[in-house]
Amino acid sequence: MTWSRDTGADEAATMLRAFVDAGGSLIDTAASYAGGGSEELIGGLLAGGVSRADVQIVTKAGIRRTATGGVVDASRDSMLDTLDASLRRLGTDHVDLWLVQRHDAATDADETVHALEIAVNSGRARYVGVSNYPGWATAQAATLAGRRPALAATEVEYSLVQRGVEREVVPAASSLGMGVLAWSPLGRGVLTGKYRTAIPADSRAASEHLSGFVAPYLDDRCGAIVQALVTASDGLGVTAQEAALAWLLGRPAVAAAIVGARTTDQLRTMLGAADLVLPEAIATALDEVSRITFGYPERP
Repeated sequence: MTWSRDTGADEAATMLRAFVDAGGSLIDTAASYAGGGSEELIGGLLAGGVSRADVQIVTKAGIRRTATGGVVDASRDSMLDTLDASLRRLGTDHVDLWLVQRHDAATDADETVHALEIAVNSGRARYVGVSNYPGWATAQAATLAGRRPALAATEVEYSLVQRGVEREVVPAASSLGMGVLAWSPLGRGVLTGKYRTAIPADSRAASEHLSGFVAPYLDDRCGAIVQALVTASDGLGVTAQEAALAWLLGRPAVAAAIVGARTTDQLRTMLGAADLVLPEAIATALDEVSRITFGYPERP
């Protein structure tokens, strides 16, 4: 999300090479990230070294840029125009997964689904899905799509400090055969433990454009979750990042955790999570301390 804005080309190149060398393949971006700059940077990296065959590219459309800022627009014309622009910036003739970035209440759902169908049938996208959709809209889009083509994935925020998707989105995805891509799996950076005593000057919480993004997870509830996570990770001899990611990767329907590392060093502290299986007692303890409330109608 921050490539070309907070992370420059040189650092991004080093990060991508380290990721691919470690066996990683999924790169998540969007036309709206850094005003298209993220896609342009990725396109440059693919042209300059990393093979297109070694990565799977996820990008998104549905946020249209205007003179006054971004607006949600998942109409057919806007979606397909955005996809064509994304392909030009990425320097590729197709993306592996194309997502509707946000539910658009002003556009008929069938029109949006038709754009996804056109993208696959024209070869511009291999698979399609949605992002940041509520449960009912996820089910609606998947039902309308049927098998023309079926929706493959939903990308939603999901972490120890944000488990709201467990109420309806995750059950819907599981029932519909959709994989869950979890964005901000480290709770917008809070689950690294860096904010336990203060806000570091070089952190996102201290930056002008991301402080409001982090602020919701700096409350007492999240603080208790972070403390439990740090205690657990210390006991296991792993980082808090690894423990948080391992917990998430063990959740039902989660296909991938999309980390937003700013530097290569940050990325390397996370890669160990792919091989980490939390002891059942620790996984259960983390589940309990972060549990959300269920009630009617999710649980009668």
